[in-house]
Amino acid sequence: MQGHMAVIVALGAFLMTLAGGWTAQRVTDRRHLVLGLAGGLMLGVVGLDLLPEAMHAAGDELFGVPLALLLFVGGFLAAHCVERLLAVRQASHGGRNGDGHADHEGRVPQVGLTAAAAMVAHSLADGVALGAAFQVGGGMGVAVALAVVTHDFADGFNTYTLTRLYGNARRKALLMLFADAAAPVVGAASTLLFTLPEEPLGAYLGFFGGVLLYLAAAEILPEAHHKHPALSTLMCTVGGVAGIWLVVGLAE
Repeated sequence: MQGHMAVIVALGAFLMTLAGGWTAQRVTDRRHLVLGLAGGLMLGVVGLDLLPEAMHAAGDELFGVPLALLLFVGGFLAAHCVERLLAVRQASHGGRNGDGHADHEGRVPQVGLTAAAAMVAHSLADGVALGAAFQVGGGMGVAVALAVVTHDFADGFNTYTLTRLYGNARRKALLMLFADAAAPVVGAASTLLFTLPEEPLGAYLGFFGGVLLYLAAAEILPEAHHKHPALSTLMCTVGGVAGIWLVVGLAE
């Protein structure tokens, strides 16, 4: 029964992701506010939800540092390396506007797609985490369900925005959005077939936390303040973090 609950919640997450993407399409003049909020939501999810969970699950230490934290830093650096490598590759191709090349702001379409793909992979992980949390039982399932559904709205928003941000066609952005929406359902359904050991899940959450924090810090928040370095944008970011804290606190 628990497993089926996870799939039902994942379907809710599917709808929330689509709602986020729909909002991203509609919002143009208020885009900086929603980007600020999305950055805050991601920061909150990583720092207040994913990392504590990863630390708890992957309990081992490696050379004096918890494994989850090592992987967290590894995830951050991996995301940074991927972005730099893509940017360097584009620059060496002349970086002109046109097929697969950076636009006038030096944005690389592939970076947007890679970032969106990371979001999809994270949503898949969300689904698996959701299923695993319901396997653990107790309040854990409800806690993760709340976190997944609330931040999947931001995920959908970010997937669409990141893909479009880097000059990709709307069709590609919508394709990534649908992949992101379907991912938690696929992830949750997969846990009906197997029981996940806790430690690899913790290690994996740590790594993805790092990737996600990089996206928030290096991509989304700078973009939010790019044209509108406004206090309102900053307040949205703080509000996003506070919102996740509230969700985590209520779920405890």
